[in-house]
Amino acid sequence: MQAVLHGFVLALGLILPLGVQNLFIFQQGVVQRRFVLALSASVTAALCDTILILAAVLGVSVVILAFAWVKTVLLIAGAAFLLYLGWNAWKAASASGPSVQSSPESFRISKQIAFTASISLLNPHAILDTVGVIGTSSLNYAGADKVGFTAAAIVVSWLWFIGMASVGRMTGKLDTSGRFHAWLNRISALMIWGTACYLIYSLFI
Repeated sequence: MQAVLHGFVLALGLILPLGVQNLFIFQQGVVQRRFVLALSASVTAALCDTILILAAVLGVSVVILAFAWVKTVLLIAGAAFLLYLGWNAWKAASASGPSVQSSPESFRISKQIAFTASISLLNPHAILDTVGVIGTSSLNYAGADKVGFTAAAIVVSWLWFIGMASVGRMTGKLDTSGRFHAWLNRISALMIWGTACYLIYSLFI
């Protein structure tokens, strides 16, 4: 029971900050005409987190943390990727409005899946958090305790991402003008750029 509680609290602490993943899933809840259409982003994010958590617990974290150059490559590539995402989000803010909300082509399921997978699996901040925190923490457990720890962390991801889309859906119903979505895009861009700057800073400390 201690291992399950540890996994639950640890995963919640890592996923709680409003990052790129959370903002995108929340946005999909806002803009999609039906809640079921926003679930593809939630399920993709949860699956990606599940993959990262399992990989970390199974030992990938030991390999990544053992080679400093791997971390450096991840940080550089991730910073460049996030700068590009931030620019796209800022440009999208000027186009946000009722027409965007009613356009299924702008947020089709295949695009949701591809974008969510990219910000989940190509985000070095998320990878390093997962392998560095969850992966190393799992080393304290073995057998059934390790299974319980891992399962609890995975359940948190699934509940959280589906919950984010649900909250976004409720917010979207209250805002039909599209102004909230435009501001959300701007906030998203600033947060993404902030994360990119932090990753660049991390290279020199």
